[in-house]
Amino acid sequence: MINALSTFLNRIAGWKSLLIFFALDILFNGFILPNAGDKINALAGKTTGVIDLTFGFNPQKTLTMVADYGDEARAYYARTELTTDMVYPIVYAFLAAIILTLLYRNTPYSRVNLIPFLCLIFDYLENITIVTLLLTYPQQSSTVATLCEIVKLIKWLTFGVLILLVIGGLILKLVRRPRIG
Repeated sequence: MINALSTFLNRIAGWKSLLIFFALDILFNGFILPNAGDKINALAGKTTGVIDLTFGFNPQKTLTMVADYGDEARAYYARTELTTDMVYPIVYAFLAAIILTLLYRNTPYSRVNLIPFLCLIFDYLENITIVTLLLTYPQQSSTVATLCEIVKLIKWLTFGVLILLVIGGLILKLVRRPRIG
């Protein structure tokens, strides 16, 4: 499975697929996700933000956010997590995997193109914990909130590794670029 995915990425990675997934990423980040966040805030009647975008490790803050949303915002947020936020990780994982494939193709590090899918897995685990917290309210589980914070932290750390790999790959490309003159 891992070999098949890496081979598939090598086959599809090019400017066309890069531009398609880049455009989809812009659509999600520029329109779909901000509108969902705005609607959650509007339904909550105040600016609460979304749990997915919080940093740090604070299970109590997550539980407070869930309580602050109110019934309508909780229901909408849960639907968004189960629809939009199930599609978006696929988009960003493929975008990052294509970028890493283009940067590390034909190097000993070519398998780094699979790391974005670790981020996707932790994003899905985060979504599951968030939906659980939203749908079981007013029951508040410190255990689920802690698990949410753990997978969220791992998601962000994995995303940080992706950024470092892209920067490192760009530096390697610049250093290895044939010089004219």
